[in-house]
Amino acid sequence: MNPMTLMKLMQAKGAFEKEHPKFMAFLQAVFSRGITEDTVIEMTVTRPGEAPLTSNIKIKKADLELFEELKNLKN
Repeated sequence: MNPMTLMKLMQAKGAFEKEHPKFMAFLQAVFSRGITEDTVIEMTVTRPGEAPLTSNIKIKKADLELFEELKNLKN
């Protein structure tokens, strides 16, 4: 990965964490216990004046492998 792109990404991550500390604390709580196969992750998006949209995924082994690769990016 391009070092400048990585630096921009890290700055954006820092700004996101500062702007949304409760969400980041939620993610830390979830991921600190680990995500296992068959865990269901659900997300709802509610736009002003619209009905909520909800979707979920059931984590598979390949997903866990992707999570590991993403974790290794920060090292």
